[in-house]
Amino acid sequence: MKANVGGIDKILRIVVGIALIAWALMGGPVWAWIGIVPLATGLAGRCPAYSLLGMNTCPMKKN
Repeated sequence: MKANVGGIDKILRIVVGIALIAWALMGGPVWAWIGIVPLATGLAGRCPAYSLLGMNTCPMKKN
């Protein structure tokens, strides 16, 4: 599976994911657990939604 999440996108996903999970742990709303999704996709570097939409934020490799 090729990575399709890169750079700033990856960093933002990880930060937002951690922030939402922390909010949920501190008594925030149950829906804040959705932070697991951006955290996982940021760490994995792959987003299934991007694949479905044909998107890619990873820089192209130069030969």
